[in-house]
Amino acid sequence: MNAINWPKEYLPGLTDNYASNEVIVKGITVEAVWEYLTNVATWSSYYSNSSDIKMLNQEDTHLTSNTRFFFKTFGFPVDAEVVEYVAPRENQPGRISWHGWAGEVGTAERLDVIHAWLVEELDYGVVRILTQETQVGEPAKTLHTAKPNPMINGHQEWLDGLVSVAKSFKK
Repeated sequence: MNAINWPKEYLPGLTDNYASNEVIVKGITVEAVWEYLTNVATWSSYYSNSSDIKMLNQEDTHLTSNTRFFFKTFGFPVDAEVVEYVAPRENQPGRISWHGWAGEVGTAERLDVIHAWLVEELDYGVVRILTQETQVGEPAKTLHTAKPNPMINGHQEWLDGLVSVAKSFKK
């Protein structure tokens, strides 16, 4: 199966925290998943851990290469920039990832993340959605030891909401 493309400094296992969630679902399309995943205006309608979304360098609410945006999640105000964007097409998965950051550089509050997504159609009419995040900084170390794991649980909520809304997609 396809995997996430990681910048070297954010490779899982080398960072302070890492979360991975995946679903494989029938009854949805890659097109529907991609629409709701890349249109940040829809996030808060299906993911309760996302709020105050603002586009910083474009009017359109669809993420694309180099999009800069702001949102609140997991209690953090996050600035973000899309660092990989490959729309899905036949025999090629969709890939999107953003670098997100919160706090001032050099402080204990600084958090840097790469949040990556892979969306692909598999055989037998099912869609695979993989989301992984690596994190660097003191807040990441705290999240790493938290039980239950807020990143795993939060990202599962995001996946479940994304699947639910994708099932209602009308072209």
